[in-house]
Amino acid sequence: MDWESPLSWDADTAVETIARLARHGKAEVPVYAIGADRRVATRPFDVDGSPLFVAEGIFAAEIVEECRRRGLLAGAYALRRPRGATFVRRLARDLAEQRKAPRVLIRRGVALLRAEPAVLRRQTGLGAEAARAGQVLRRVAALLAGHPRQP
Repeated sequence: MDWESPLSWDADTAVETIARLARHGKAEVPVYAIGADRRVATRPFDVDGSPLFVAEGIFAAEIVEECRRRGLLAGAYALRRPRGATFVRRLARDLAEQRKAPRVLIRRGVALLRAEPAVLRRQTGLGAEAARAGQVLRRVAALLAGHPRQP
């Protein structure tokens, strides 16, 4: 399976899960085994008592407009990072988790490194704002500062 393709993901279920989290503070979320190329289980996820939650991932931009339409979106960001740093982080993670054979991971990592500018353009075209990690953290902190604490 091509885990870099939006076709590997169920966007409608993701939006419904986000809506459940926003409404009820909990939902069942999928557990994927990248090495097995499939979803292997679900697990409970609880954000109860939190005024906000962050949904992240390579496909998050795919659902920005629908989440915005439903009033579920406080912000949408596509991280702008140095590509070399992203390559090294991804490779270290994938090797540590033994997701695939090292040669496959290196080949895949180089392809993703080359594709990263196009991925960022696609994400911003879908409604996410390109921002550095520090900018995103400051914006989330500002959102939290504007929300009263829940008991």
